[in-house]
Amino acid sequence: MNNERLYRMPFSQVYPLYIAKAERKGRTKDEVDQIIFWLTGYDAEGLAAQIRKSVDLETFFAEAPRYNPQADTVTGVICGVRVETIEDPLVRKVRILDKLIDELARGKKLEKVLRL
Repeated sequence: MNNERLYRMPFSQVYPLYIAKAERKGRTKDEVDQIIFWLTGYDAEGLAAQIRKSVDLETFFAEAPRYNPQADTVTGVICGVRVETIEDPLVRKVRILDKLIDELARGKKLEKVLRL
């Protein structure tokens, strides 16, 4: 995959896809937001500002107030690739977020998704 294309993808375009995936499986926007807050340290206001500014994924993660160190405990396969083997730091962060949303959509309790 062309990582440059991923870096420049606006978070504001990806976010509604996360919500739609969760809602199709009976989950909520609030649960998606909780995952994003846990992973990045953004709060509701900070997340809304990033969406409003239409920042790309690279900027979204670079400006994250506090990337959660527990994110390294996220393992498994997403898009056919083992998350823990991804070397590019940004691609790994994006795939970790993808994996967490996927776990939520598959019916895991939010506490388990957040490794609490």
